Amino acid sequence: MYAFLRGRFAVYMSRMGFRNRVTVLLVSLATLASAGWAQLAPSPDAPPVSNAPAPPPDGTPVATFKQTVNLVDLFFTVKDKNGNLVPHLTRDECGVAEDKVPQTLKSFVAETNQPLTLGILLDTSGSQERVLPLEKQAGSQFLEEVLRKQDEAFLVSFDVNVDLLQDFTNSPHALAHAMDRAEINTAGGNGSGIPGLGGGTVPTVGDPKGTLLYDAINLASNEKLNRETGRKAMIILTDGEDEGSNTKIGEAIAAANRNNVIIYVILCADRAFYGGYGFGYSGYSAAKRISDETGGRLIDVGNNGPKLEAAFQQIQDELRTQYLASYTPSNTKDDGGFRKISVDCHGDGGQNLKVQVRKGYYAPSPGS
Repeated sequence: MYAFLRGRFAVYMSRMGFRNRVTVLLVSLATLASAGWAQLAPSPDAPPVSNAPAPPPDGTPVATFKQTVNLVDLFFTVKDKNGNLVPHLTRDECGVAEDKVPQTLKSFVAETNQPLTLGILLDTSGSQERVLPLEKQAGSQFLEEVLRKQDEAFLVSFDVNVDLLQDFTNSPHALAHAMDRAEINTAGGNGSGIPGLGGGTVPTVGDPKGTLLYDAINLASNEKLNRETGRKAMIILTDGEDEGSNTKIGEAIAAANRNNVIIYVILCADRAFYGGYGFGYSGYSAAKRISDETGGRLIDVGNNGPKLEAAFQQIQDELRTQYLASYTPSNTKDDGGFRKISVDCHGDGGQNLKVQVRKGYYAPSPGS
């Protein structure tokens, strides 16, 4: 069911589901038994030096693939031992295994111009107050540079709520305008709440309060990116801390993997807020797990503006220098189980290359 919204869309998650906290304008009357995040139809609508290879000239044919029930698509990035992107590998130089069993590739192609769908998740909890202006500036610049005419993106903020600030659009201007409206929000309402006493990042009694990072990942994966095809990525600007989510970290990762979403985490942490990453900070390991298991990467920038700009440039380079390998699994059981994936690539002289790919996928469930 679809609902078109006017104004800020806020969703808040309870144990039994989600409930909206804003006025909803219904184009077609729809009532949900458990209120969920409203799904919207996509609308039509001097950076660091790049080391990515030049994109193909306009008019170059773009490979497309028909998704079937038993076809697994793997988007991945390859780097050499020095961390440089490797853009021109062939099918014979890469192999895929599922649960250690080699698979036969149906297709293998370098993806430089395939349409890209992006979800930008912005942490607006109290701990981000000093770094949020940097995130807005660098994020807007990144979207201006990365979005092409066939791409689309949406913007979500998360704190004590999960807010859809801008639905799918191809307009960097609309996304930048929405990002500029983002503001720090705690249970105290002004970004200066005291943790555990009605504000900050510690849950209070009753409904979940804090930083709903895992809830935001779950919602963005299952309610926004689930209907999209092709290349999908989520970029999260956060310190990695989660407080109050009903979704567990494993569930958030599973939601991303089920929807073939690559997650990049840009770790923006105000060290002074946590006493120099001392007492009270535990976000790094969780953020690294999320990015590693979905085939993305964690980039730690602290509160350094130039490092943040460089992080966005690295992500842009990687998204434009990907490979797509597709195969039909030799294991045909529809048991809903998790299948581990490994991809090995070899360059000139047989050198082993580093492959950045999701750790696995979930097989179809019985009867699905």
